[in-house]
Amino acid sequence: MFRAIGKYFRALGYLVTGRIDKARKTLSTNPHVIQATYDRVVREKKDRIQQYKDAVAKMIAQQEKKAHKLKQLTDDVNKLSRLKEGAAAKARILVKQMQAEGQSMEQIKENADYLKCMTAFNDFTSTEKEKSSHIGDLESDVAEIGGSIENHKIQLQSLLREIEKIKAESSQAVADMITAKEEEEIADMISGISKDRTNEELAELRELRQETKARARVARELAGTDTQAQEADFLEYARTSETSDEFDQLIGLAGEKDNAATTDTTEFDQAVQSPKLPEG
Repeated sequence: MFRAIGKYFRALGYLVTGRIDKARKTLSTNPHVIQATYDRVVREKKDRIQQYKDAVAKMIAQQEKKAHKLKQLTDDVNKLSRLKEGAAAKARILVKQMQAEGQSMEQIKENADYLKCMTAFNDFTSTEKEKSSHIGDLESDVAEIGGSIENHKIQLQSLLREIEKIKAESSQAVADMITAKEEEEIADMISGISKDRTNEELAELRELRQETKARARVARELAGTDTQAQEADFLEYARTSETSDEFDQLIGLAGEKDNAATTDTTEFDQAVQSPKLPEG
């Protein structure tokens, strides 16, 4: 029993699902629904493109930040290179002076000013190497980010063109759906399976007209108007017949008709053959 109940509810669910799916498909073919669906798709794509643009903008900002840092390091390296050259130039001058004074190389290397120049030169050199290595990394990063940005720009342009295609497609889809529906309705009308109730309504109107005429005829008969019309018609024929008899008497045909009336006929036949109108 429970299994049967379960099958029943499953079948009912399938039935409802099928009807809902059929209604959804029918509704989806409505031109207004089609246009609204395309508009929603375009909005969603624009939102995703905007997110894409924001991501690319962050990449550009990162590239610009690294490029600025690269410029600073490059300036620092150039400055360090000049400082190194300055320390070396000062040391050379000191060496020449001390050599001119007759000092030995050991004395020169122990000179405080010479040691300052040497220490500064070594510091500038190590710092220059460190920053130069950092410059190499930054240059690679900036170039890599720049390549990615260019690729993303191409993708964005493609997506924007796709949106324009979808907009054009939406107009074409709506036009095609309207045209298809019109053609379907015309074909249905031609094949006699149209959902249009025009023919049915005309048949109903014709039937109502016949029924109304029949009711009017019955009403006339019940009211005696048909009997009165018949009597008026008979009187008109009698008047016409009397006039004809008078004309026949004037031209001498009345005797022949009287002889014909003496034949063995019914009263109605006699009246038809030689009518005699009541006096008064």
